[in-house]
Order: sequence, then C-alpha cells, then structure tokens
Amino acid sequence: MKTACNPFLPLNAYIPDGEPHVYDDRLYLFGSHDQEGGDTFCALDYEFFSCPVDDLSDWTSRGINYSAKQDPLYSEERPYMYAPDVVQGNDGRFYLYYCLSGYRGKGGYFGPISVASSAEPDGRYEFLGHVKNKDGSLMDRFVAFDPALINDDGVIRLYYGTYYPFASLGPLFAPIMKKTQRRMFGKTAEQMKEKGGVMGPIVLTLEDDMVTVKDEPKRLFDPRKVGGGKMYVFPRHGRSFLGHGFFEGSSIRKIDGLYYFIYSSLNNHELCYATSLYPDHDFVYRGVIVSTGDVGLNGRKEEDRLNHTGTTHGSIANVNGQWYVFYHRQTHGSDYSRQAMAEPIAILPDGSIPQVEVTSSGLSGKPLPSGEYSSARYADLTNGHMPHGSNRDLFGFPMLTSKGEERYLTNLTPGTQVIYKYCDFSSASRLALTGRGQGKLSVYIDDGYIGDLAFEEPSWADKSVAFPLGSSGQGKLSLLIVEGSLELLKFAF
Repeated sequence: MKTACNPFLPLNAYIPDGEPHVYDDRLYLFGSHDQEGGDTFCALDYEFFSCPVDDLSDWTSRGINYSAKQDPLYSEERPYMYAPDVVQGNDGRFYLYYCLSGYRGKGGYFGPISVASSAEPDGRYEFLGHVKNKDGSLMDRFVAFDPALINDDGVIRLYYGTYYPFASLGPLFAPIMKKTQRRMFGKTAEQMKEKGGVMGPIVLTLEDDMVTVKDEPKRLFDPRKVGGGKMYVFPRHGRSFLGHGFFEGSSIRKIDGLYYFIYSSLNNHELCYATSLYPDHDFVYRGVIVSTGDVGLNGRKEEDRLNHTGTTHGSIANVNGQWYVFYHRQTHGSDYSRQAMAEPIAILPDGSIPQVEVTSSGLSGKPLPSGEYSSARYADLTNGHMPHGSNRDLFGFPMLTSKGEERYLTNLTPGTQVIYKYCDFSSASRLALTGRGQGKLSVYIDDGYIGDLAFEEPSWADKSVAFPLGSSGQGKLSLLIVEGSLELLKFAF
C-alpha cells in the first residue's frame, strides 16, 4: 500500500539531511545516504528520491546519482559524502554541492566544497570542480561544511559553516582551544587568525561557472553574540538566539521577499529558523520548526523527549500551496541509520512558523486509513527516559532495528509507549498486532483504554483486540508495555 506517512521513503532507504526542492512537476529530496544498521554517517553514495507533486506517496529513485569515488579528493581517510544541496544554475543545469568526510566525521571540517553537475535534478552527476577563489586556489575560508544554495533571482548564493562554542570557556582556556580548533578544522596558524575566528554561518556568492567565488565569504551573523545551546551561557551578548544557537546544517529559502535561514541548533535535535529582509545580514531568530523529541512543544523539557534524539538536518518546501518541513530521525540505536520524515507546517502572515509535532501522518497530513502498517510508522517511541546521542552507539532502550528484510521495534519493556499519531478508526472495529517475545501490552485510543494483549510465542504471532469507536473515529493509538519484553513487527486495523 502506497502511503505518504512517516517515514515517507521506502523503509530500506535511509536518506538523512534532506533538502527538498520542487522542479517542474516533481518534488525532489537531495540528502546524504546512510546504511541500514551502519556504523558511520553517510556510508553510501548519493541516491536522490522524487515524487509527483500531486502524489506525495509515490517516491521512487533512479539508483545511484553520484559516487564519492568521482571526486579527485576521494581517499580511504575521507571516503564519505556529507549533507548535500542542489541548485539550478542560470544555464538550466543542476549543480550538486557537498563535502567529503571520514569515519564518524573525522576530517569532515577540512573542506573544500565539491561541485558536480547534471542536466536533470536526479540524473547522473559528473564531477565539475571545487569551489575556488578568483586566483584559482581552493576556497577554504572559515569552515567549509554543510553547503546550501539558492538561486536568488540569478544570483547564486552559497551558505555553509559550523559552530562550536569554544569562546564560552573564557580566556583561561584560549590557548588550548586554539590548538583544538586547528586540529578539528585543519587550519594553519595564519588561517586561525581570521577576524572573529573561523566558525559560524557563512555566505558568499558564486560566478555563473558555479565554482568561482564572486563576492568574498562573510559571516551571516556572529554566533558568539547571539547565544548558544542550553549548555552555553553568554551573559555579555544579546539573547535573541539564546538556547537555540547555530550549530550546523545551513539551509536557505526566500518566501515573499523574506529570507529564511534554517539550521540545526546546538541542542542538536531541532530545526530552527531566523529571518531577514537581506540575504547576508540582519537575521533575527524566530523559533523552532520541529524537534525530533517534541522538546519545547507545549512546554516539554529535554529530559522528557519522546524519542531517541541525535542530529537532525533539513529544510522546508512548498508543494501545491502547502508548506512542509523535512527532517530525519534516529534508528538502530545510533546516529548512523537515519530516516527521512516530514510534516505539514503553516507560515503565518507575520512570517512565523509555529512548531509542529512529530507524527505518523507525515506528508499526507491526515490520519492513517484502515490497513496494515509496519511498526516503523511510529511517531513516538519512549520509555520515559530516552537518550540523546550524537555520533555514538547506544544500547538497551526501545528502538527500530532490522534483520534481513524485517524491520521491527525491539527492547519494548515495561513502561515503554509506542504511539501512532494519528489513525482513522471510522471503518475499523478490531486492532491486530504482530509481535514476539513474552509479555503483555495495553491498548489505548487517545486516553481511552481498549484492552490488553498477551504474547507468549517465541516467533512472530498475530494478536488482536476489539475496540469501541469514539464519536470521531479518529485518534492517537498508544501501546503501553506492562509486562515482559516484546518486539513489534506490524499492526493493522
């Protein structure tokens, strides 16, 4: 059954860092490519998915679009391609921008930014060059990382950069931090003397050849002067970004004359945005668009996150008049098997975007209709104390995992909730679950108790329970583990 529910790509496709763009009558997702059950970020070559704008359930790909080995700087030390973006040049061709990195990010900040080109958005890309200065040398000012592009009425703007709040540690640690930064960013002593340091969100413009710098890089805003994440306090500086400072994942959109700079914050689990009337200065923090743990929504605190959280990265797109935010979530107990997710959003008359919740509904924006679904369609998976873990493996908590072609939820122990938001029960009177293990769970629709299901079989077994319908026939399906240890493969209603 085709569906636009989350995660919206085929369940064996792990495409994080998604940049959504509409070209002609198709919606494209340009992202990096994780391996199912992998042990490092972005282990696979680029594979770009797309769907018709009038059927957001029909996602397909044409196979691998670009291989890391096509880049002359490919090496065993830096064989992986990180978060990309694609922009259409003034010549009508499409240009892919990315950076190479090594195992679990080692060398990921060393630059430069690579460029490939294709006649089609999801065609076969060929290496074009590296972003270079006017004298032909490689452009490596600041930290060349996470490129994002916009064709701004014929002006090609490139955004990039990252930020680690070393400055917050004070002058006592300055010598140590300078050495740390040099090792981390691969900079020489002279390069480290860049006014204001090397970190922060950066913008430059490109010539029509799409590789040569036209206007020199400049800092979009100084992250030291607008605050950081919850762990970092900057009492001497302005507070507009305080608690949601820039970390990585630059993305840029222009909507009704207003520039939206979308980024991953130092909190690491949320996509935030800032706006300006200008493409290169005066950005003001506006809020959080989505948090993968629904942190901040209705006052939810970090320690009450509703999912295992880690890195997230994404952006927004308008499809047939409806705006969506695209992001990714963690699976397999790590940050190395991330799945693409999306939610409808609203852009209000004042340009603000209210934070949206993580749902199972995804691009459809509607409750799941009656049918059979993989357990992977969950919105929330929590035991009440879910971890946050970027760039590491974690164990012993509820997670989506896989074996062969099976994808299922594991480590479902007492106190665990599996929540599907939302389901349309108007034509259903029975819920069936397929799981294994020994234990019992209770079924709820919204806050209404439906009944219990007990599993005693060592292999996959079907269990079902009848339930009464509410007046609307729609609601949140919640499965609460009350005994034992279970795994869940699928559900149907």
